[in-house]
Amino acid sequence: MSIAPPMSRAYGEIVDLLAAGPSPQQLAQFRPSPQAQARVRVLLDKNRSGTVTPEESAELDQYAHIEHLMRLVKARARKRLVQQ
Repeated sequence: MSIAPPMSRAYGEIVDLLAAGPSPQQLAQFRPSPQAQARVRVLLDKNRSGTVTPEESAELDQYAHIEHLMRLVKARARKRLVQQ
């Protein structure tokens, strides 16, 4: 059985960012909110201590995918900034 967490705060933040039509500079400077960062820290601590639930593990995986996506987006945005 696959556990699909609800859309995380980070996904919502990225959707809002992209919907606003950001410039390459805004993309390169994007940082998750303090609340999203705090949630990731909690999940990482639980994962390290072995107390993470299956739902939390799925949520942590979601954050990892988001992080990977944003690294790619930021790399492309920085490349565009250099080419300008």
